[in-house]
Amino acid sequence: MLKYILSILVTALVAFVCGLYLPWWGIAIAAFAVSATIPQKPAYSFLSGFLGVFLLWEVLAWWIDNKNGGILSQKIASIFGLGGSSLLLIVITSLIGALVAGCAALSGSYLRRILFHRAPPEGN
Repeated sequence: MLKYILSILVTALVAFVCGLYLPWWGIAIAAFAVSATIPQKPAYSFLSGFLGVFLLWEVLAWWIDNKNGGILSQKIASIFGLGGSSLLLIVITSLIGALVAGCAALSGSYLRRILFHRAPPEGN
C-alpha cells in the first residue's frame, strides 16, 4: 500500500516537472519512468499513473480556471457542447491526461516484468 501511495505522489511530482519543460505528453514519460522504477502489479501501476496525473491536472486546471474567473473555460465548454460547464471541461481534460498516464504506467510495469523476469530453470 505504501508503494502505491508513493507511486501516485512521485508520478504527480515528476509529471509536474515534465510539464514545465516538455509538451503535454511528457506526463506519459513521467508515468512510464515511475512505473518502471517502482515495482508494482500492473493493475496498481495503471491506477497509480491514472490517479497521479488525474489529481495533478484536476488541481492545475481548477487553479488556472480560478485565476481567470472561468472566462476561457466557459467559452471552450460552450464550443464543445458542454453547456458552458467549466467543471465538466476540467473533468474531461483530467480524464484524458489520466488515461494517457495510466497506459504509459502500465507499459512501464510490463517492461519491468520483461526485463527482470527470471525464467524457471530448465530440467527434466
